[in-house]
Amino acid sequence: MDTRQWMSVTLFLATAIMLFVSFLSYRKRHLPVAKTMILIMLSAAFYALGYAFEVLSRNLDEMKLSLQIEYIGIPFVSTLWLLLAIQFTGTAVRYRRRLVLLLFIVPVIVFFLHLTNDWHHLIYEQYILNTDSAIPLYTTIKGPWYEVHTLYNYSVLLCGILLFIPMYWRALPIVRKQIVVLLLGAAAPMFLNTFFWTGLSVDLTPFGFAVSGIAYVWGILRFNLLRLTPLALAKVFETIRDGVVLLDYEDQIVSYNRAAEEVLPELGLTKRYPADMEKVLTANPELLERIRAASGGEERFPFHSVHANRNKYYNCSISLVYDSGNILIGRILMFNDITELKESEARLRENARQLSELNAFKDKLFTVVAHDIRDPIALLVSLTELLGDEWTAADFEHAELVRELKGQVQSTFNLVDNLLDWYRSQKGKVVFRPLGWNLQQVVRQALLLSGAKAGMKQIRMLENIDEKLTVRADKEMLDLILRNLLSNAIKFTGIGGEIEVGAALEGDMIVVSVRDNGAGIDDETSELLRLEEPFLKGLVSGDDSGDTRFGIALTREFVRIHGGSLWFESEPGIGTTFSFTLFGSAGIRETFDNGGWEEDANESYFGGR
Repeated sequence: MDTRQWMSVTLFLATAIMLFVSFLSYRKRHLPVAKTMILIMLSAAFYALGYAFEVLSRNLDEMKLSLQIEYIGIPFVSTLWLLLAIQFTGTAVRYRRRLVLLLFIVPVIVFFLHLTNDWHHLIYEQYILNTDSAIPLYTTIKGPWYEVHTLYNYSVLLCGILLFIPMYWRALPIVRKQIVVLLLGAAAPMFLNTFFWTGLSVDLTPFGFAVSGIAYVWGILRFNLLRLTPLALAKVFETIRDGVVLLDYEDQIVSYNRAAEEVLPELGLTKRYPADMEKVLTANPELLERIRAASGGEERFPFHSVHANRNKYYNCSISLVYDSGNILIGRILMFNDITELKESEARLRENARQLSELNAFKDKLFTVVAHDIRDPIALLVSLTELLGDEWTAADFEHAELVRELKGQVQSTFNLVDNLLDWYRSQKGKVVFRPLGWNLQQVVRQALLLSGAKAGMKQIRMLENIDEKLTVRADKEMLDLILRNLLSNAIKFTGIGGEIEVGAALEGDMIVVSVRDNGAGIDDETSELLRLEEPFLKGLVSGDDSGDTRFGIALTREFVRIHGGSLWFESEPGIGTTFSFTLFGSAGIRETFDNGGWEEDANESYFGGR
């Protein structure tokens, strides 16, 4: 096999390698860099294939045809490699389309100039038969545009290399290996091309592309060259919201992201990396000590700094990084910003302190109400009763006014009393001691206490309760429940009306009802009474039923404490029935306070006509 034959075979093999790289890249064709790699390898393949035919050519026409095949790739291969470098490094993202158009102006011109070279000879001026050697068959005299294109090729290759250098110094080890592969792919053809300019008649550049193809195959299969580009890794690294600092096994800071520079501004002051951790972080001795102390596993610790007169708080973690085996290759230092959380906690603590002070003030206020307001109002109630008796006998003309005054004072006293009872229940100061009580006797005692008030309006009060019914309840709470319900019924029942208290056993619960034939409850008030709020809204100026609504809310609360529920039914103009449930039975009576009652009748009258 002569020289021409082994050179052509070698060039055909180089073409096959570059086509194989194109096939590997096609499998990742959804990535822009993979598409560019396909075009680079196809261009280089045309170059190598055409040169193989040029070596085998036997006349000038065959040589010119071979050159046309070569120039399908020659004008574009270097520019495509620069485009690959631009995509990897993320250069000129906003202006990339316009930049690509500018870059390909010269290659396109060269392509068409060679296609029409026989008309103007701007690429090759002459073809001289080589009588001294069989390779090449013809020696070419280069035209001015050949030199322009050569200078352009070296310029774009140099620009690509300059783009990769700064990325290499800050890249992860795996990314550095990818960059080396890409640089080798450009350096091999460029290096072999320089021999052509030293006087060697044979163009070795296509053989350099064979080296590039082998390097790219190695990079794709070994270093995931087209799976995750350096730009993609850099973007992921830079867009992490937490600060990240990478250290190698010698505690040299290899890289960091923008968030880390916000935490440690001194990182940006260091011009060259890798850099000694001790020198870079001199202003943070505590952080240095923590990093030195991290020996195994993941360690977490707090970190505090001041930026722009604002305290910044971070949760820091140090993680060890191992290679595919168990060899330590570095550490990752991460800063998680928790400043907002800390400030929110501080605000919550301040709010809690203020609420505690307000609660303490509220407690003092209720204590004042209990001791300094309730007793004077109780005294006013007694005085208005005495004045009412005297003025009614002496001055009938003012009797109605005194009666109204007496009612208002009594209503205020009931409201204050209910308010204090509710406050004690909310503070847990109401002692719940349920015992067995005869319901009939408890109701009769409540009716007796309300009898005087009902008698003033000539209201007939009836009790219709089986003497065997026994409830399990707290006596004081049950008295308050009955007192409020009876007081409300008396207030809204007209002169000569009727109020009936009844009870019925339903399973293990006793349903107690207080029915009146008064004015009933309008729809608006019904909605207010059904609200689960102690302080009911919607009070109308001059409305004297605020204490009633609060009393119902308090009654509902005490019924719930007993495990029961409270509800009511009302029809305006016909009357209202309030009902509540208590645990009880109709069996043998348990211990109870009979309140001085001995009657066995199921129906009694209080305050009747």
